[in-house]
Amino acid sequence: MEIHFTPKGVCSRGIDIVVEDGIIQSVKFTGGCSGNTQGVAALAQGMKVQDYIDRCKGIRCGVKSTSCPDQLAHALAEALQA
Repeated sequence: MEIHFTPKGVCSRGIDIVVEDGIIQSVKFTGGCSGNTQGVAALAQGMKVQDYIDRCKGIRCGVKSTSCPDQLAHALAEALQA
């Protein structure tokens, strides 16, 4: 399954995710802090979707109420509900 998500409240402008059999195969952020988003993408790869959501949902970026890892968790949660 391919997921295209437009994050809200963060610097990145898009997240493209590939999930197969409940496992995150790849993540690509468009925009945002390059090193951080590459790190998040690399760490998420190979994780079970629910494990990622459980670990990263609610992470904040400074004073923002969300973050790129949190937005990825929201994208995955929405995909699970669909």
